[in-house]
Amino acid sequence: MINSNKLTLTVIGAIFIGIVAGLIIASNFNWTLNGFASDVPEELAQRTVVLGSDQPPLQSTGIDLEQLDNAFVQVAERVKPSVVTISSAKIIKYRRINPFNDMDLFRHFFGVPDNRRDRGNDQEEEEELRQSGLGSGVIVSADGYILTNNHVIEGADEIKVITIDDKEYSAEIVGADSKTDVAVIKIDEKNLPAVRLGDSDKVRVGQFVLAIGNPFAAELDHTVTHGIISAKGRSSFGLADYEDFIQTDAAINPGNSGGALVNLRGEMIGINTAIISRSGGNVGIGFAIPINLAQRIMEMLIDKGRVVRGYLGLLPQDVDENIAEALNLKSSNGALVAQVMNGEPADKAGVKTEDVIIKINDEPVKNATDLRLKVATFDPGSKVRLLIIRDGKEKEITVTLGERPDDIAQANETKPGNTERLGIQVENLTSANAKEAGYEGEEGVLVSGIKRNSIAYREGVRQGDLIKQINRQPVQNVQDFNKIMGDIKAGDIVFMRLKKHNDHYYVSFKMPAE
Repeated sequence: MINSNKLTLTVIGAIFIGIVAGLIIASNFNWTLNGFASDVPEELAQRTVVLGSDQPPLQSTGIDLEQLDNAFVQVAERVKPSVVTISSAKIIKYRRINPFNDMDLFRHFFGVPDNRRDRGNDQEEEEELRQSGLGSGVIVSADGYILTNNHVIEGADEIKVITIDDKEYSAEIVGADSKTDVAVIKIDEKNLPAVRLGDSDKVRVGQFVLAIGNPFAAELDHTVTHGIISAKGRSSFGLADYEDFIQTDAAINPGNSGGALVNLRGEMIGINTAIISRSGGNVGIGFAIPINLAQRIMEMLIDKGRVVRGYLGLLPQDVDENIAEALNLKSSNGALVAQVMNGEPADKAGVKTEDVIIKINDEPVKNATDLRLKVATFDPGSKVRLLIIRDGKEKEITVTLGERPDDIAQANETKPGNTERLGIQVENLTSANAKEAGYEGEEGVLVSGIKRNSIAYREGVRQGDLIKQINRQPVQNVQDFNKIMGDIKAGDIVFMRLKKHNDHYYVSFKMPAE
């Protein structure tokens, strides 16, 4: 028995010694395979590309999915009442030939001018086409101011606003700015659910957003979609003169224009404006006007009735790598002055072509678009400091800004609602429209639109007529027209002298009540 136990112990000992010896031998000859977590052999490491960053991994935020879900729901419930449907109608007028009127046929085929006053049977010769549009808007004040896009209400003769509780209101245009595609309208109501405005300068790429609006049809009102901020500072799409768009992949479709882009705090950070799409539907590339820009325009439209922007009077362009090398610049940041307009603010201050503007009031200028946006935030008459590079050296120039000429021209145009009681819209005579209408060398304002149901229309005023006098006061431009009409009260006599083609005529009527 004892011998048997000794034999068993001897066998076990021999097996153990053999295993240990085998491991030692295998290790010396490098026969063991490297596992997934083992070290890479030195000779292999020398020819291996190390992928990835050595930065530490991001720590988990510990977001509770149910809390995130509730955040989306709460934001939608809070903001939806502030979003409205905007229905606009535009009356398009056109002339038709009466086939039963021999004289009309004679004039039409032989080109004989018709100098008759458009009275009496003109309803048989003039037709109207009603063109409808649909968009979105956002209530920004409890007393009825609504922010939307200019292209939603542009040219509209009639604007209706429908709230989330299906109440319908007539709206008037407070002001519009085609250069930023921002417009403000107003309805006569109190205690409305106004949206909370955020700070678009604090928007970060990657953050969650919701888009709320009315895509495609009124039946789809208050549609909510979600996504993230895809990019900031998008421009050069030709959608507006001043572009600084927020890009988002939240679904935006036709009809969403003027709707709200909001963050998860329920703050509006942008106005949904446009999409890039080959099909006309959403493909995940949408653009919104930053609320900081829109708010600045909105406040000017409400306070002044128009937008005023600073003006340098130069043509800037971007600096690319080749231009930077040619001008010995250290970087391609800044805006190259390609042209300076004679007699304008930049010219008076001494700015020259080939100057590169790199700062304005100590704020860096990234490119030409950035320069235009920054200058536009200043009021005309403001003094700004430009840091430029000229011949390789930095130089500071102080410029007193002017007002953009096209902003002045835009302000001179009457807006629908300014002459609502009269039913007339007018515009200044320019070389182009004066030649087209046959009023070259004349003074006055051109009737650019008139409502068929207005008293002026009933008295014979027509689109294309030239208003020369009101109550024996000369009318040379839109400002004269607005000033004179502003002093006329309901029940006062309006006595107009007009020109139609080669003929002068007068109309007189009492100003209707509002």
